[in-house]
Amino acid sequence: MFFYILKILITALIVVVASEIAKEKSLLAGLLVSLPTITVLTLIWLYWDTHDLQKVKDLTNNTLLMILPSLTFFIFFPILINFEINFVLSMILASILTAISYWIYTIFLFKFFNISL
Repeated sequence: MFFYILKILITALIVVVASEIAKEKSLLAGLLVSLPTITVLTLIWLYWDTHDLQKVKDLTNNTLLMILPSLTFFIFFPILINFEINFVLSMILASILTAISYWIYTIFLFKFFNISL
């Protein structure tokens, strides 16, 4: 139980630090949140829990595979904000559009590469 609490605290601390830095230096916060910090922590937690290098390798490969549709959020959100759509609605619409991008991408992966979730 202690290890789960430790994982939660470390992960939450990173998010809090990034949001606090963003108040003063958005470029630095952008750098921090663009780092694969959550991925690295997930890989560490996965290896720590399982000691299974194949699972770590599979997660790394699948994370790389799924980066492309995740980037669509960072395209949609600023465009919606530029159209002066309020923050909450922009966040919701960008999330929905990103989910649709993931859905289309997974269909593409299955159809052309026989890769499925």
